[in-house]
Amino acid sequence: MSDATPDAPFVRYEVQDGFAVLTLDSPHNRNALSSKLVTELLAGLENAAADSAVRGVVLTHTGNTFCAGADLKEALDADPAAAADIRTGWMVRVLRDILELPKPVIARIDGNVRAGGMGIVGACDIAVAGRGSSFALTEARLGLAPFVISLTLLPRLTSRAAGRYFQTGETFDVAEAERTGLISIAADDPAAEVKRLISELRKSSPQGLAESKRLTTAATLAEVARSATGLAKRSGSFFGTPDVIEGMTAFFQRRPPSWAE
Repeated sequence: MSDATPDAPFVRYEVQDGFAVLTLDSPHNRNALSSKLVTELLAGLENAAADSAVRGVVLTHTGNTFCAGADLKEALDADPAAAADIRTGWMVRVLRDILELPKPVIARIDGNVRAGGMGIVGACDIAVAGRGSSFALTEARLGLAPFVISLTLLPRLTSRAAGRYFQTGETFDVAEAERTGLISIAADDPAAEVKRLISELRKSSPQGLAESKRLTTAATLAEVARSATGLAKRSGSFFGTPDVIEGMTAFFQRRPPSWAE
């Protein structure tokens, strides 16, 4: 576990078979999007983009959670409004950097994905998940909504699935994630499946990959440019409201919120 010492990285970077492997390695908080993890993730994506020897990126994780979304403990320790603005800005940048990277990004998941982690999966070009993986959009249960991450989730999920899971916060399994379009492939061995996909991607030229990706991400990037600022402001405006205060308090106290009793 890389979080054994304070200076250990939360995102490990290595190059294997011409692909940069970015491993979210902060299992103590379920790979939540803390300031340290986000900073290192953005740096890793930048390094991969700049390295001509890197043909693509594999985004994976240690522990039983790919990414749990925002680091609520870190947010709680700061001014809520200011923290919300900073975190939504981080989320927009992470999503945009994945979408704009002129190389394929593969999510390799073998665990749980929640909240903001779902948006990251939606931004990736290909997502492979193990059979034991689970998924949920829990924002509504905290008095919020998946504002910014809707930019990458709505193009992926069927409209019926979005209408259901955005609002219920239900946990769903890998078969449902594949059926509704959130992931590309449900695999018995996600590492082996990603290795197979890498061998297929290496048959395409860097230019062919970049231009093909540009076609598939153009509409989402246009929506990011058009709507991200407004969605980020809407997200930030809800922190400090009675529902969010109650939702977060209940979450940390491990009890149902008042509206669920």
